[in-house]
Amino acid sequence: MITSLQNPQIKNVIKLRSKKQERDRQGLMIIEGAREVERALRAGVEMEQIYFCTDFLVGEQPPHPRAEQTSREVFEKISYREHPDGILAVGRAPTRRLSDISLSQAPLLVVAESIEKPGNLGAILRSADAVKADGVLVCDQCTDVNNPNVIRASTGTVFTVPLAECGSEEALQWLKKNSIQIVAASPAAQVEYTDVDLSKPTAIVVGSEQNGLSKKWLEQCDLQVKIPMGGIADSLNVATATTILLFEARRQRKSGHK
Repeated sequence: MITSLQNPQIKNVIKLRSKKQERDRQGLMIIEGAREVERALRAGVEMEQIYFCTDFLVGEQPPHPRAEQTSREVFEKISYREHPDGILAVGRAPTRRLSDISLSQAPLLVVAESIEKPGNLGAILRSADAVKADGVLVCDQCTDVNNPNVIRASTGTVFTVPLAECGSEEALQWLKKNSIQIVAASPAAQVEYTDVDLSKPTAIVVGSEQNGLSKKWLEQCDLQVKIPMGGIADSLNVATATTILLFEARRQRKSGHK
């Protein structure tokens, strides 16, 4: 059992948890939670180490050769959850390229440009998983995909949804090359999202919480759509808006459009 906060492994976990530079340099990420670790393992993520603490465990001890027990004090130090469930892993970060995304006959994709909040990016991934989207393109990122809070908010679907990290120009060229219509979400659009055909190959593009989509996407998209707002707010949370658009696309595809 690891009981010392001065243990080199534990000190490194704390670095990885709090510093993107360390995660990038070592090619590692922190995965906390039994469900998240299980989904990472199922997706083939290579684990460097798994830590568990019986004081917090809800289920059984993880049956993994690299599972190592810690004291309560040590686990509380490495955990980033208010109510941990006693399992935390250090895994090797996968590469995420456009070439890794396999497109279906009528692909449905999400493009998330410059999303700032880890919770929103995680929620977008969770919604993409729910509708079985072909993939999520994270463009010009402000939030590290390997941020522990992205993994947490996605409930581990960051490991199940095909994911690519790229620049906006690369994404635009790739979408056009694959004949995928680019539908940009904008409060200033004239057309409502239910009035467009989302059943054909489509990429739904959403922008940053503060500034929305960049000029590049608004100018080069095929069409802009809005979600009608009846109150005093002029826009929705980016993850909420993405979910609405994704499920409208799913509805249209199940019903043969509109």
